[in-house]
Amino acid sequence: MKKILLVDDMEITNFITESFIRNINPAHNVYNFTDPVKAFGEVTTIDPDVILLDLNMPELDGWGFLDRMQESQMAYNVYILSSSTSELDKKRSSTYGNVVGFLVKPLEEDVLSNILETNAR
Repeated sequence: MKKILLVDDMEITNFITESFIRNINPAHNVYNFTDPVKAFGEVTTIDPDVILLDLNMPELDGWGFLDRMQESQMAYNVYILSSSTSELDKKRSSTYGNVVGFLVKPLEEDVLSNILETNAR
């Protein structure tokens, strides 16, 4: 059983991703946040195996979220889940040691299944 943290201001994206996770393994614990500030405040309490993080969000974007994680020395595995296809965003994401992948929306269930199988702590 894994703990997965979803951080995306688009409720529909989190709904679809959570539905995929439930199809893959209903025993996984999913923590769904549309407010990245609240999500960041809960990261250490949740202690997730995987974080799926959007980049473009109000108040605290994905880059700011990653910066805060770095400043707090949090090493949780993060997958960027973004509508951005920018090579600059992909390159920038690789400068964060805990970003283990860059995924473009819409996420496919088989890709997510593979991510959840390979991310064990």
